[in-house]
Amino acid sequence: MDLSSFISLPDCLLTTAGKTVRETSAGGIVIRMLRGKWHVAIIEPNTINADSVTRRARSRPDGTVFALPKGGVDEGETPQQSAEREVWEETGLRGERITRLTSIRYFYVRSWGGRERVSKVVTFYLFRYLSGRLGHISPEMRVEVRRALWVPLETAHKKLTYKGERQAIQIAQQYVRSHPGLADTPHHG
Repeated sequence: MDLSSFISLPDCLLTTAGKTVRETSAGGIVIRMLRGKWHVAIIEPNTINADSVTRRARSRPDGTVFALPKGGVDEGETPQQSAEREVWEETGLRGERITRLTSIRYFYVRSWGGRERVSKVVTFYLFRYLSGRLGHISPEMRVEVRRALWVPLETAHKKLTYKGERQAIQIAQQYVRSHPGLADTPHHG
């Protein structure tokens, strides 16, 4: 009896290359005090650029994905520089880096090329907003980012699609709660 019609294999077992590729990325959690509460900048990537559309995203209207700004560490760049660049490119914001928050690791299968299994590590940094206008990004970046928005920091973990990013936001929430002086530090606006 052929059980293939009854057994659904995970994508990671259906790759053609049979190897795992490593990717290193960095991203930013940009916080800003608005109306007396901390907010964080998140993005809605164009779905075609999302690593995968998760069950959580499929349950949302039109499969909406909400994520943190992040991207690959380019040659000659430090992860911190990459995080700053990605925040600028994907949100239109500049921030002062406060601290490294966490690194998350996950696996996905590329939907392009040889369908390689990818082991990805993303390091997130906390930034305090300095300047820029949210969503004012280059036309080239519109291919990657549909829109950017401010959401309250305290509830942002409920809005984000990816588990690792929700955990990164929760670490940012804890950091902000344990550093109340952040609100008193002068910044540009």
